[in-house]
Amino acid sequence: MSEMALKAPADGFVSTFPETRFDAILVVSFGGPEGTDDVMPFLENVTRGRNVPRERLEEVAHHYELFDGVSPINAQNRALIAALRVELDDHGIELPIYFGNRNWDPFLADTLREMADDGIERALAFFTSAYSSYSGCRQYREDLFNAQQAVGPAAPEVLRTRAFFNHPGWIEANADHVRTALAEFPPGGRSHLAFTAHSIPVGMAQACRYEDQLLESARLVAEAVSVDDYDLVYQSRSGPPHVPWLEPDILDHLESLAARGVEDVVISPIGFVSDHLEVLFDLDVEAKERAAELGLNLVRASSASTHPAFIAMIRSLIEERITADSGRPTVGRYAASHDVCPTDCCLPGTGRPSPWAQ
Repeated sequence: MSEMALKAPADGFVSTFPETRFDAILVVSFGGPEGTDDVMPFLENVTRGRNVPRERLEEVAHHYELFDGVSPINAQNRALIAALRVELDDHGIELPIYFGNRNWDPFLADTLREMADDGIERALAFFTSAYSSYSGCRQYREDLFNAQQAVGPAAPEVLRTRAFFNHPGWIEANADHVRTALAEFPPGGRSHLAFTAHSIPVGMAQACRYEDQLLESARLVAEAVSVDDYDLVYQSRSGPPHVPWLEPDILDHLESLAARGVEDVVISPIGFVSDHLEVLFDLDVEAKERAAELGLNLVRASSASTHPAFIAMIRSLIEERITADSGRPTVGRYAASHDVCPTDCCLPGTGRPSPWAQ
């Protein structure tokens, strides 16, 4: 690889700057359409190179039509950035915040070009994903790598904050939202708590710590809200039927709960940072419809979103890096995640080549 190829936190990355030197914060996310005309181009971006049938894209496009073609994810990220700006200012951190997406405007390449024009040489990226996986970490690092290639030698160097599945702020934010949801049921009752996350191919899961980290987050939140009857389940499965994905699916899980006499269910979308469209459709539409058919009382807890504990967590992750602070808060049984990924970290596991492979 050329020297240019090593400016992202990619395999073999070696920084050329002092450890605590950062000029900006970069919030990196998935992106989503913001109108009906955006939906199909957005879905084509998401599935490019994967040979997804047109009829499958049209099926998913219908989900967006139910919400006027608008995914809330961009607006939610802007709200997160606004809250983070206040949090950083309150703690004397004056770094500018930029925003870039994988699949929709503002695209990462455009954002890195803007940063280069502003004289930014080194940025710290916050990925809107709490867990280690190809889709949630390595692919974002590949996106940064590709964006840097598009911008050229002036592109800033970009490192990332660590995975935060066991950060106390993440647990507190999710636990607080679960408590609010549980309060909608009569006191003293027995409620089941179902944590959901985006399913991924089993082969991909075997190449990362996604399941382990999700299970730990779920355990910690359940413990914080004093609920013993809980499970981790999955949603948003896609891909050909013959390829195994993580299970059980939330809809199947609801059927099993009804079969064993459960009446009250809280769903916590712990695998997601914000209530974007997959949460709204898979849980607020499909899961609620299935629960009603089964006679279950279902309440969905909010995702972390802009909960003050979550915003404070992001600030603390930034402070760790700009001060080389040895305090890296965690709760539970696992240590803090690494800052720079090993070369074999979170490989696709599905036969898809990494763009770094040369």
